[in-house]
Amino acid sequence: TAMESYRGFLALLMSALPVGFLSVLFTLIWVLHYREGLGWDGSSLEFNWHPVLAVTGFIFIQGIAIIVYRLPWTWKCSKFLMKSIHAGLNGVATILAVIALVAVFDFHNAQSIPNMYSLHSWVGLAAVICYVLQLFTGFFIFLLPWAPPSLREFVMPIHVYFGLFLFGTTIATALMGVTEKLFFVLKDPAYHSFPPEGVFVNTLGLLILLFGALIFWIVSRPQWKRPKEPDSTLLKSNCDTTERMEGDIAISSGNNTDRSDSELNNEGATRKRNSGLDDVGQRSTM
Repeated sequence: TAMESYRGFLALLMSALPVGFLSVLFTLIWVLHYREGLGWDGSSLEFNWHPVLAVTGFIFIQGIAIIVYRLPWTWKCSKFLMKSIHAGLNGVATILAVIALVAVFDFHNAQSIPNMYSLHSWVGLAAVICYVLQLFTGFFIFLLPWAPPSLREFVMPIHVYFGLFLFGTTIATALMGVTEKLFFVLKDPAYHSFPPEGVFVNTLGLLILLFGALIFWIVSRPQWKRPKEPDSTLLKSNCDTTERMEGDIAISSGNNTDRSDSELNNEGATRKRNSGLDDVGQRSTM
């Protein structure tokens, strides 16, 4: 039933939000407790901004932006308002992702470390570029009222697919990144000996993966999709049909009125003829 479906949605939502928040919290604990904190001086402290901002923006905030249309209590809000919130969340995620990129490039350049040699860096940079293109495409086609409905209808399934694809790509990139970082920094004790930092960061990876799974489940359920707003074409068709019906009624009423007037005129003429015959009869009798 509808109530059971609503309860199921709330249960998943109340599971996804804490898991996403824990992912951000675990990332902060990792860099503050195990990796000496945050800074912006070209050292490893500056690099630590990279995982914090990437997990916060590219995973947690992006996940919320994906399911914002599914929140039942927002279905009474205007579609434009929800589009603005969706675009705003994705915009914040983009800004955080770009700062995360600046931090890692600045760190590599300061430490004379080569850039863009790992699979993590390739996939990550491609994801950021595609995410920016996705954001601008959605802004100009869906948020601004310039694009014709036919173009929006054509682009919508592509926009939805690439949004989910990029979300999955960022999760995969984050998992590659934290594993790569652990191999670099865990030497004594080594990563394969299950040090506390390695176990903690592995748990972070599981939280990120679970958050992504919950978001994908929520967004893939058709019963939790935002109901479509009335189509303006359908409304126009209904209005035209109503106008035609009113016109037919008016014409029918006019025809009935004309027929009634004709019948009254015929009845009056008959009465006059009968009256004339009576007068003639009376005169002949006299």
